[in-house]
Amino acid sequence: MQEIQGDLFTVSTLRADFEALGVKPGMALMLHSSMKSLGGWVAGGSVAVISALEEVLTPQGTLVMPTHTPDLSDPSIWKCPPVKPSWWEPIMESMPAFDVDLTPCPDMGVIPDNFRKQKGARRSQHPQVSFAAWGYHRDYIVSEHSLEHSLGEESPLARLYDLNGWVLLLGVGHDHNTSLHLAEYRANYPNKQMTENKAPIILNDERRWVAYADLDFDSDDFEQIGSEFENETESARRGRIGNATALLMPVKELVDYGVQWMERHRGTAATDCGV
Repeated sequence: MQEIQGDLFTVSTLRADFEALGVKPGMALMLHSSMKSLGGWVAGGSVAVISALEEVLTPQGTLVMPTHTPDLSDPSIWKCPPVKPSWWEPIMESMPAFDVDLTPCPDMGVIPDNFRKQKGARRSQHPQVSFAAWGYHRDYIVSEHSLEHSLGEESPLARLYDLNGWVLLLGVGHDHNTSLHLAEYRANYPNKQMTENKAPIILNDERRWVAYADLDFDSDDFEQIGSEFENETESARRGRIGNATALLMPVKELVDYGVQWMERHRGTAATDCGV
Protein backbone atom coordinates (compact mmCIF):
# COMPACT_ATOMS: atom_id res chain seq x y z
CA MET A 1 0.00 0.00 0.00
CA GLN A 2 1.38 3.39 -1.01
CA GLU A 3 1.88 5.90 1.80
CA ILE A 4 0.52 9.45 1.68
CA GLN A 5 3.31 11.75 0.53
CA GLY A 6 4.11 15.36 1.38
CA ASP A 7 3.90 17.38 4.58
CA LEU A 8 1.56 16.72 7.48
CA PHE A 9 -0.35 19.67 8.92
CA THR A 10 -2.41 19.58 12.11
CA VAL A 11 -4.45 21.99 14.19
CA SER A 12 -1.31 22.66 16.25
CA THR A 13 0.96 23.37 13.28
CA LEU A 14 -1.66 25.54 11.59
CA ARG A 15 -2.24 27.45 14.81
CA ALA A 16 1.49 28.16 15.05
CA ASP A 17 1.49 29.38 11.44
CA PHE A 18 -1.45 31.72 12.07
CA GLU A 19 0.25 33.12 15.16
CA ALA A 20 3.52 33.63 13.29
CA LEU A 21 1.64 35.55 10.58
CA GLY A 22 0.21 37.93 13.18
CA VAL A 23 -3.26 36.62 13.98
CA LYS A 24 -3.95 37.48 17.63
CA PRO A 25 -6.60 36.79 20.29
CA GLY A 26 -9.55 39.15 20.07
CA MET A 27 -9.14 40.09 16.41
CA ALA A 28 -12.14 40.48 14.12
CA LEU A 29 -10.89 38.60 11.07
CA MET A 30 -12.36 37.78 7.67
CA LEU A 31 -10.90 34.78 5.83
CA HIS A 32 -10.79 34.24 2.06
CA SER A 33 -9.34 30.82 1.37
CA SER A 34 -8.35 27.95 -0.87
CA MET A 35 -8.11 24.61 0.91
CA LYS A 36 -6.07 23.07 -1.91
CA SER A 37 -3.40 25.74 -1.54
CA LEU A 38 -2.33 24.34 1.85
CA GLY A 39 -0.80 21.34 0.09
CA GLY A 40 0.42 18.28 1.95
CA TRP A 41 -2.10 16.42 4.10
CA VAL A 42 -4.20 18.30 6.65
CA ALA A 43 -5.39 16.11 9.53
CA GLY A 44 -9.04 17.06 9.77
CA GLY A 45 -9.20 18.99 6.50
CA SER A 46 -11.14 22.23 6.55
CA VAL A 47 -12.27 21.59 10.13
CA ALA A 48 -8.65 21.76 11.25
CA VAL A 49 -8.19 25.14 9.54
CA ILE A 50 -11.32 26.54 11.19
CA SER A 51 -10.41 25.11 14.59
CA ALA A 52 -6.85 26.46 14.45
CA LEU A 53 -8.03 29.96 13.60
CA GLU A 54 -10.69 29.97 16.30
CA GLU A 55 -8.21 28.74 18.89
CA VAL A 56 -5.93 31.68 18.09
CA LEU A 57 -8.74 34.25 18.00
CA THR A 58 -10.41 32.86 21.18
CA PRO A 59 -14.14 33.45 21.87
CA GLN A 60 -13.28 37.12 22.42
CA GLY A 61 -12.36 37.34 18.75
CA THR A 62 -14.56 37.04 15.68
CA LEU A 63 -14.12 34.96 12.54
CA VAL A 64 -15.98 35.94 9.37
CA MET A 65 -16.16 34.23 5.98
CA PRO A 66 -17.99 35.05 2.73
CA THR A 67 -20.76 32.54 1.99
CA HIS A 68 -21.84 34.04 -1.33
CA THR A 69 -24.34 32.33 -3.63
CA PRO A 70 -24.11 34.02 -7.04
CA ASP A 71 -26.18 31.28 -8.72
CA LEU A 72 -29.27 32.58 -6.93
CA SER A 73 -29.76 35.18 -9.62
CA ASP A 74 -31.57 35.87 -12.87
CA PRO A 75 -30.23 33.28 -15.36
CA SER A 76 -30.70 35.68 -18.25
CA ILE A 77 -27.63 37.62 -17.09
CA TRP A 78 -25.35 34.62 -16.47
CA LYS A 79 -22.19 34.93 -18.51
CA CYS A 80 -19.61 32.77 -16.72
CA PRO A 81 -20.95 30.46 -18.16
CA PRO A 82 -24.24 31.42 -19.84
CA VAL A 83 -27.25 29.15 -20.16
CA LYS A 84 -29.51 28.89 -23.20
CA PRO A 85 -32.61 31.13 -23.18
CA SER A 86 -35.01 28.19 -23.20
CA TRP A 87 -33.79 27.36 -19.68
CA TRP A 88 -34.39 30.80 -18.15
CA GLU A 89 -38.05 30.40 -17.30
CA PRO A 90 -37.84 26.88 -15.81
CA ILE A 91 -34.82 27.89 -13.74
CA MET A 92 -36.64 30.89 -12.30
CA GLU A 93 -39.78 28.86 -11.66
CA SER A 94 -37.97 26.07 -9.83
CA MET A 95 -34.92 27.58 -8.15
CA PRO A 96 -35.21 27.17 -4.34
CA ALA A 97 -35.21 30.37 -2.30
CA PHE A 98 -32.21 31.33 -0.21
CA ASP A 99 -32.11 29.57 3.15
CA VAL A 100 -29.43 30.54 5.68
CA ASP A 101 -29.15 26.94 6.92
CA LEU A 102 -29.66 24.93 3.74
CA THR A 103 -28.21 26.93 0.84
CA PRO A 104 -24.59 25.91 0.20
CA CYS A 105 -21.83 28.21 -1.00
CA PRO A 106 -19.64 25.95 -3.20
CA ASP A 107 -18.14 28.88 -5.11
CA MET A 108 -16.49 30.06 -1.88
CA GLY A 109 -14.71 26.76 -1.23
CA VAL A 110 -14.94 23.97 1.33
CA ILE A 111 -13.69 26.01 4.32
CA PRO A 112 -16.52 28.61 4.39
CA ASP A 113 -19.10 26.03 3.30
CA ASN A 114 -18.28 24.00 6.41
CA PHE A 115 -17.81 27.05 8.63
CA ARG A 116 -21.36 28.27 8.01
CA LYS A 117 -22.73 25.00 9.47
CA GLN A 118 -20.76 25.24 12.70
CA LYS A 119 -22.64 25.48 15.99
CA GLY A 120 -22.37 29.08 17.12
CA ALA A 121 -21.95 30.50 13.62
CA ARG A 122 -24.60 32.81 12.19
CA ARG A 123 -25.15 33.71 8.56
CA SER A 124 -26.49 36.99 7.21
CA GLN A 125 -29.75 37.00 5.27
CA HIS A 126 -28.56 38.31 1.92
CA PRO A 127 -29.54 35.86 -0.88
CA GLN A 128 -26.44 36.46 -3.02
CA VAL A 129 -23.60 37.88 -0.89
CA SER A 130 -24.18 36.55 2.62
CA PHE A 131 -21.44 36.25 5.25
CA ALA A 132 -21.13 33.88 8.18
CA ALA A 133 -19.59 34.90 11.50
CA TRP A 134 -18.56 33.24 14.76
CA GLY A 135 -17.40 34.79 18.01
CA TYR A 136 -17.78 37.93 20.08
CA HIS A 137 -19.00 40.37 17.40
CA ARG A 138 -20.96 37.78 15.40
CA ASP A 139 -24.38 39.41 15.70
CA TYR A 140 -23.09 42.95 15.18
CA ILE A 141 -21.48 41.90 11.91
CA VAL A 142 -24.27 39.87 10.29
CA SER A 143 -27.55 41.13 11.80
CA GLU A 144 -28.36 44.14 9.61
CA HIS A 145 -27.25 43.14 6.13
CA SER A 146 -29.13 45.27 3.63
CA LEU A 147 -30.63 43.69 0.52
CA GLU A 148 -29.86 46.75 -1.60
CA HIS A 149 -26.29 48.09 -1.83
CA SER A 150 -25.27 44.70 -0.54
CA LEU A 151 -21.57 45.31 0.12
CA GLY A 152 -21.92 48.93 1.18
CA GLU A 153 -22.59 50.80 4.39
CA GLU A 154 -25.16 48.32 5.76
CA SER A 155 -23.10 45.22 5.15
CA PRO A 156 -20.77 42.99 7.18
CA LEU A 157 -17.85 44.65 5.35
CA ALA A 158 -18.70 48.04 6.82
CA ARG A 159 -19.12 46.52 10.30
CA LEU A 160 -15.72 44.86 10.01
CA TYR A 161 -14.28 48.24 8.98
CA ASP A 162 -15.87 49.86 12.05
CA LEU A 163 -14.29 47.21 14.29
CA ASN A 164 -10.81 47.85 12.88
CA GLY A 165 -10.91 44.29 11.62
CA TRP A 166 -8.48 42.33 9.48
CA VAL A 167 -8.66 40.31 6.28
CA LEU A 168 -6.63 37.16 5.65
CA LEU A 169 -6.03 35.90 2.11
CA LEU A 170 -5.08 32.23 2.43
CA GLY A 171 -3.85 30.83 -0.86
CA VAL A 172 -5.88 33.32 -2.91
CA GLY A 173 -5.06 36.65 -4.54
CA HIS A 174 -6.25 40.21 -4.12
CA ASP A 175 -8.94 39.54 -6.73
CA HIS A 176 -10.76 37.57 -3.99
CA ASN A 177 -10.60 40.45 -1.51
CA THR A 178 -14.26 41.35 -1.04
CA SER A 179 -13.38 44.25 1.28
CA LEU A 180 -12.35 46.29 -1.74
CA HIS A 181 -15.99 46.35 -2.86
CA LEU A 182 -16.67 48.61 0.14
CA ALA A 183 -14.09 50.98 -1.35
CA GLU A 184 -16.06 50.91 -4.62
CA TYR A 185 -19.13 52.21 -2.81
CA ARG A 186 -17.22 54.97 -1.05
CA ALA A 187 -15.08 56.17 -3.95
CA ASN A 188 -16.19 58.81 -6.44
CA TYR A 189 -15.01 58.00 -9.97
CA PRO A 190 -16.29 58.38 -13.57
CA ASN A 191 -18.62 55.79 -15.06
CA LYS A 192 -19.66 54.41 -11.70
CA GLN A 193 -22.78 52.42 -12.53
CA MET A 194 -25.72 50.89 -10.72
CA THR A 195 -27.57 47.75 -11.72
CA GLU A 196 -30.67 45.76 -10.76
CA ASN A 197 -30.22 42.26 -9.39
CA LYS A 198 -32.83 39.60 -8.75
CA ALA A 199 -32.89 36.71 -6.29
CA PRO A 200 -35.39 34.18 -4.86
CA ILE A 201 -36.23 34.66 -1.18
CA ILE A 202 -38.93 33.68 1.29
CA LEU A 203 -41.16 36.68 1.95
CA ASN A 204 -44.24 36.36 4.16
CA ASP A 205 -43.87 32.57 4.02
CA GLU A 206 -43.92 32.59 0.21
CA ARG A 207 -41.12 32.06 -2.29
CA ARG A 208 -40.71 35.20 -4.37
CA TRP A 209 -38.24 36.74 -6.76
CA VAL A 210 -37.22 40.20 -5.54
CA ALA A 211 -35.37 42.90 -7.43
CA TYR A 212 -32.91 45.22 -5.72
CA ALA A 213 -30.56 48.03 -6.67
CA ASP A 214 -26.84 47.54 -6.31
CA LEU A 215 -23.47 48.71 -7.56
CA ASP A 216 -22.26 47.17 -10.80
CA PHE A 217 -19.14 45.65 -9.26
CA ASP A 218 -15.77 45.65 -11.02
CA SER A 219 -12.91 43.64 -9.51
CA ASP A 220 -10.60 43.81 -12.55
CA ASP A 221 -8.18 46.18 -10.80
CA PHE A 222 -8.22 44.55 -7.35
CA GLU A 223 -4.93 42.75 -7.98
CA GLN A 224 -3.23 46.02 -8.87
CA ILE A 225 -4.77 47.84 -5.91
CA GLY A 226 -3.69 45.13 -3.52
CA SER A 227 -0.18 44.91 -4.92
CA GLU A 228 0.33 48.66 -4.69
CA PHE A 229 -1.14 48.68 -1.18
CA GLU A 230 1.51 46.15 -0.17
CA ASN A 231 4.31 48.08 -1.86
CA GLU A 232 3.33 51.55 -0.63
CA THR A 233 2.35 50.79 2.95
CA GLU A 234 3.81 48.76 5.78
CA SER A 235 0.42 47.40 6.80
CA ALA A 236 0.35 44.03 5.02
CA ARG A 237 1.98 40.95 6.50
CA ARG A 238 3.04 38.06 4.26
CA GLY A 239 3.76 34.53 5.44
CA ARG A 240 2.83 30.90 4.96
CA ILE A 241 0.07 28.74 6.37
CA GLY A 242 1.03 25.16 5.65
CA ASN A 243 2.41 25.39 2.11
CA ALA A 244 0.06 28.23 1.14
CA THR A 245 1.00 31.86 0.76
CA ALA A 246 -0.92 34.06 3.19
CA LEU A 247 -1.48 37.79 3.49
CA LEU A 248 -2.89 39.57 6.55
CA MET A 249 -4.12 43.17 6.16
CA PRO A 250 -6.07 45.72 8.24
CA VAL A 251 -9.45 46.34 6.61
CA LYS A 252 -9.66 50.04 7.42
CA GLU A 253 -6.27 50.93 5.91
CA LEU A 254 -6.96 48.73 2.88
CA VAL A 255 -10.39 50.21 2.16
CA ASP A 256 -9.20 53.79 2.66
CA TYR A 257 -6.30 53.14 0.30
CA GLY A 258 -8.69 51.55 -2.21
CA VAL A 259 -10.95 54.61 -2.16
CA GLN A 260 -8.03 56.93 -2.92
CA TRP A 261 -6.66 54.61 -5.61
CA MET A 262 -10.00 54.29 -7.40
CA GLU A 263 -10.57 58.04 -7.35
CA ARG A 264 -7.16 58.52 -8.99
CA HIS A 265 -7.26 55.72 -11.54
CA ARG A 266 -10.77 54.49 -12.32
CA GLY A 267 -13.00 55.48 -15.19
CA THR A 268 -13.57 52.27 -17.15
CA ALA A 269 -16.75 50.25 -17.55
CA ALA A 270 -17.51 47.31 -15.27
CA THR A 271 -16.36 43.84 -16.27
CA ASP A 272 -18.57 41.00 -17.48
CA CYS A 273 -17.79 38.43 -14.74
CA GLY A 274 -18.53 39.77 -11.34
CA VAL A 275 -17.82 39.75 -7.64
